[in-house]
Amino acid sequence: MKVVISGYYGFANTGDEAIALAITRELKKQGHTPILLSNTPEESAALYGVPSVPRMRPADLLKTIAGADVVLSGGGGLLQDKTSSRTLSYYLGIIRMAKLLRKRVVVFNQSIGPLSPAGEKKVAATLSGVKVIVRDRGSLDTLRRMGVHGELGGDPALLLEPSPELMRNPHAVVIAPRGDVAQALSPLKQTVARLREQGRHVIALSLMPEQDDEAARALDADQVVSTHDPQAALDVIASSGFVVGVRLHAVILAAAAGVPFAGISYDPKVRGFCEDAGAPVHDTRPDVQILTTQVYERVTPDWSAVEDMKFRALQSFGSVTR
Repeated sequence: MKVVISGYYGFANTGDEAIALAITRELKKQGHTPILLSNTPEESAALYGVPSVPRMRPADLLKTIAGADVVLSGGGGLLQDKTSSRTLSYYLGIIRMAKLLRKRVVVFNQSIGPLSPAGEKKVAATLSGVKVIVRDRGSLDTLRRMGVHGELGGDPALLLEPSPELMRNPHAVVIAPRGDVAQALSPLKQTVARLREQGRHVIALSLMPEQDDEAARALDADQVVSTHDPQAALDVIASSGFVVGVRLHAVILAAAAGVPFAGISYDPKVRGFCEDAGAPVHDTRPDVQILTTQVYERVTPDWSAVEDMKFRALQSFGSVTR
């Protein structure tokens, strides 16, 4: 089957590229042909070994969707208008196009929201008759409030695995900031200083280099790693003993690798994931003492809950053909 995948791909955001890697890899395992809609289609085709087409060329989109068997919207946090109403209109437009062409459409392991009242009405109308799978329980609650039926899945990036034979350093701590969440920077910098005093090796991980590099350097960590390669990011995380993530996929990749983690919730999707995983979660101005203690003691999530998430993520691929 030809499966078109719509998402925030080709923008050098490691989290979304991790989703692309996981989805394309699993679909190929199952004998399907993934086709990725990307901002940089040539680069995406080379990275994932799948056909890729420009996401903003209407003629290419129409031809690609017309030739598909299934259209997946997601994963990621696509159906929201916090970023802009244009972002929401784009992703809803892809779904509407696929519906008009009578294609099977699956909203695939997304987070839903935040949405304005107007945005909620648009999403509810567009998702009528569409199979909807979300990656966190908070999104299920949002759908219920909107009168939309949904199922609980899991973020596809949970299915990624670290490179073999990595050595884990339990004294290494990874902190992944976001450049646009400035209020978190000062407490995170204080946390880094305390951890270094305690003998921890702190790695500042920039998962969207254009946006996060400056914030990562400002933390005064022992090491700065900047990458948009999801496998490289996963391996850095898997080699550590604890992860503090403002970026959602820092904590998701930690869960995938079996590394304890804490989230900094700049967006409901971070809180939703951490709460579903039974992991610590803080607001954007975390208490430095509490966060440092959690890192030092390596407070663990509910690993059985994480395994359930992984199982649901894998099972959700069955919805592609059903």
